[in-house]
Amino acid sequence: MSIEQVRANVKSAVWRGIAQSGANLAALSPDDQNKLVDSVSNSVLMAVDEVLDQVQRGASKTSLAAGAAPLAEGEEEVLWEGRPFLSLVEFYTITNERIKVVRGMFGKDTENIELIRLQDIDVSQNLSERMFNIGDIQIRSADASQSMITLRNVPQPQQVYELLRRAWLEARKRYGLQFREQM
Repeated sequence: MSIEQVRANVKSAVWRGIAQSGANLAALSPDDQNKLVDSVSNSVLMAVDEVLDQVQRGASKTSLAAGAAPLAEGEEEVLWEGRPFLSLVEFYTITNERIKVVRGMFGKDTENIELIRLQDIDVSQNLSERMFNIGDIQIRSADASQSMITLRNVPQPQQVYELLRRAWLEARKRYGLQFREQM
């Protein structure tokens, strides 16, 4: 279900709740009523996402790594961890070596894409995703088994994109790989 569909369902539930409560909103213009319901709906979605974060990650919020201690040669460093907005069944990890996607609540399906095999990274956000500061990151790789993967509804997608792009370039430099374009 898309964010727009979830938001529409929550908005509908808020309108039903107002109708069932018997609250009189006649003092507000129809435009102000819509603004109120939109604001309540967005707040409810953000609160639900925070609760899901606490459930899934033991009350630690998705964040970008900062100021980590130096690693031993060849040790894998976690650069970012997160999950899609309003999801309990998908989890993403970006390290200095790979991208790891884990799906499933009871049974787990894990996909790994090595950073040196990446070919392209793109970010997209529609209007409702911009309201929540989330977006999709599309990753194209040279991996035959998984040539395209999408990290969907990622919080702070531009920051995650930049972190991933820098990690990708560092991995290519570390292994002596260069970009070549055909003309």
